[in-house]
Amino acid sequence: MKINRLKIILAEQYKTSKWLAKELDKSESTVSRWCTNEIQPSVETLAQIAKLLKVDIKELLNSTKQN
Repeated sequence: MKINRLKIILAEQYKTSKWLAKELDKSESTVSRWCTNEIQPSVETLAQIAKLLKVDIKELLNSTKQN
């Protein structure tokens, strides 16, 4: 199972997907689909999300390291 970093970071910061949708002027369903890995935001949108959440863009990407 893929872990969705966006969903985790939003939860850690006590922010909702509804808040993020409003900040980015996107639909709530689009943000919800990002959080469930149905679709992925563009690199430009990822950069905006990282800025809004004050995190490095790399934190929004899934780790490719094998444990």
